[in-house]
Amino acid sequence: MNRITKLVCIATLGCAGSLFCLSARAAVTDQDKQFLTKISQGGFDEIKLSELAETKTTNPQVKAFAHKMVVEHNALAAQMKPFADAWGITPPTSLDADHQAEYDKLSGLSGMDFDKEYMNIMEKDHHDALNLFNEEAKTTTDAKFKVAVMHGQSVVAAHTHMADDLGAKLS
Repeated sequence: MNRITKLVCIATLGCAGSLFCLSARAAVTDQDKQFLTKISQGGFDEIKLSELAETKTTNPQVKAFAHKMVVEHNALAAQMKPFADAWGITPPTSLDADHQAEYDKLSGLSGMDFDKEYMNIMEKDHHDALNLFNEEAKTTTDAKFKVAVMHGQSVVAAHTHMADDLGAKLS
């Protein structure tokens, strides 16, 4: 009898765990997946452009900004990775076409021309990303994902402010 009770308990716990996982996944929408795909690509693009900036710029403020972008966008990517894994979203491995063109252009620039172009890209990209985060924070129904989105939203808002300030100094 003891053995049967254990088997029933194990089966019950297994079913309850499955139902919990299904209900947690049910809150995820195609919009959530599209958002995560877009911000994953955007974060990857910003990391690659910022790695280039770390090596090319001679301006200490631009170098510090670029380093911060690499560190913090890698941290954001790590925070979003469990969601991407659970939802079957493959992380990007290359720049998108627009950012590849920007990378190629930046590679041919130096000095103040490089710094201004890099910061222009960072300003535009961060404003675009902030708009995506703002919209997703309003619409996602997945509670755990919403926490991650709201954290990302605050990080991207800070980046946007920093990019705007530094970009204005270089103009």
